[in-house]
Amino acid sequence: FDWDEFIRHLKLLKEGKPIDQPIYNFHTYARMEETLHLEPRPLIIVEGILVFEKEDLRNMMDIRLFVDTDSDVRLMRRLERDMRERGRSLESVLHQYTETVRPMHSQFVEPSKYFAHVILPGGGENRIAIDMILSRIHSWFRQNKIFESEIDPQF
Repeated sequence: FDWDEFIRHLKLLKEGKPIDQPIYNFHTYARMEETLHLEPRPLIIVEGILVFEKEDLRNMMDIRLFVDTDSDVRLMRRLERDMRERGRSLESVLHQYTETVRPMHSQFVEPSKYFAHVILPGGGENRIAIDMILSRIHSWFRQNKIFESEIDPQF
């Protein structure tokens, strides 16, 4: 993880400046030469399993959400993704999960949820929590006088 560059890029976006985000290739385990050009937006969503690990990064976030998902669901999603999108075998995914992913989750990801303002139990199936978060986001847009016509359609 290049935390320094990530934090620098987030600062630039918050200042209204565009960035060229590196793209990681999971087949070669390296950055690609091309980048993804991102323009600043009124609302920036930072996602990732380790984003609460760095205090500097946490302090840049107005709202910190932790999506809590059962371990069996996490394993099934990893199996599906890594086999379909990354061309990995069942054996390699299970080995990586057992040897690295599960212990690292226990050591780093699970404790980081205590830095969250809101923990969403049940992940994406928790409609009540999702509706509350959407309500807060819409309220923020209204308070900052940002209207639907100004929002990127990809949002």
